[in-house]
Amino acid sequence: MSEVSQARLEAKILEAVSSLIVSGAIKNHNLSTLTSVTRVELAPDNTLARVFCSSLYDDASLEKSVSALNSASGFIQRRLAQVLRTKNTPVLTFFKDNSYIEGERINNLIDEAMKEHNG
Repeated sequence: MSEVSQARLEAKILEAVSSLIVSGAIKNHNLSTLTSVTRVELAPDNTLARVFCSSLYDDASLEKSVSALNSASGFIQRRLAQVLRTKNTPVLTFFKDNSYIEGERINNLIDEAMKEHNG
């Protein structure tokens, strides 16, 4: 599979999973509708997809949301099969993406250093 078609498939997966989260189609009280899918890494043979999620809430809320998504992965995969229309639908595994939180922490450190430097 070419890189372009793989990137297109990753984008479709990202969009479909995000849509399921926001619309409330995934019925789990631990899943926050403010959980966002940040990126998808698809295996070269399209059998596995690693889906990374982030949240504006605390880490505990994100952990619950990722756990809820992993519990609902079969349901999500069935809905994804309807959208992708490929021969095989990748098996989804969800992971926490702390890059937003880490980025905020680094920005705060930079701001503090600039304040100290400027007086």
